[in-house]
Amino acid sequence: MTHYLAELYTPKPAWLALTETERQQFFAAIGSAMPALSALGVEALALGKVDRTKAHAAPQTFFAVWRCPDDAALGALIDGIAQSDWHDYFETINAGGEATDFPGHLAQLVETARR
Repeated sequence: MTHYLAELYTPKPAWLALTETERQQFFAAIGSAMPALSALGVEALALGKVDRTKAHAAPQTFFAVWRCPDDAALGALIDGIAQSDWHDYFETINAGGEATDFPGHLAQLVETARR
């Protein structure tokens, strides 16, 4: 079953203190790890800057949405992000898990009322 990861993140002072060259080196290291994740079926669906003009906008600066074919690939993505030292440079909130359709999600919401 398909799994997704939605990330919201904001640069930390450690990121802001890096030079442009250091930032490019960091991204080069991340780029070198992407083929292994792609081989697992991990796909970056959308990445961008949070539009704060939208109602109920997140306070974080950036977002990323990833699709993974299964829980193992999702775990590899989350582990890879952590191993890259990403969290040293960005305050990150993750929301990930198995996807369902709209009726399935409504059933999940109804189920929470029964607990």
